[in-house]
Amino acid sequence: MTFEECLKQYDAIIDTLPEIDRLGKTMPYTSSNTYMYSLVNKAGEMGIRMSKEDQAEFSATYPGTEVYKSYGAVMKDYVLIPEDLLSNTELVGSYLRKGLTYVNSLKPNPRKKK
Repeated sequence: MTFEECLKQYDAIIDTLPEIDRLGKTMPYTSSNTYMYSLVNKAGEMGIRMSKEDQAEFSATYPGTEVYKSYGAVMKDYVLIPEDLLSNTELVGSYLRKGLTYVNSLKPNPRKKK
């Protein structure tokens, strides 16, 4: 899937979730509580950050799920959303909500002052 196709699906999913705003012009992502919890990389792949429990459930439900990499780096706590799931806006939206709940449970990162 191309970046543009993935971005179109990503935006369609986020459009169904009024509590979630997409950020970023060149690197689309969502963020809350000082943490990113979803993004689309330039390879046209979507990743969602989830709790260990939700990651395990996702991997059990969708065998063969890989870790998510963005710009060559493995993204901690992220799962790669399989391409064939991206068209299921309701399902992927439910995982985005889980990601939002997870990052909101974490202690906020203090902002560094320059």
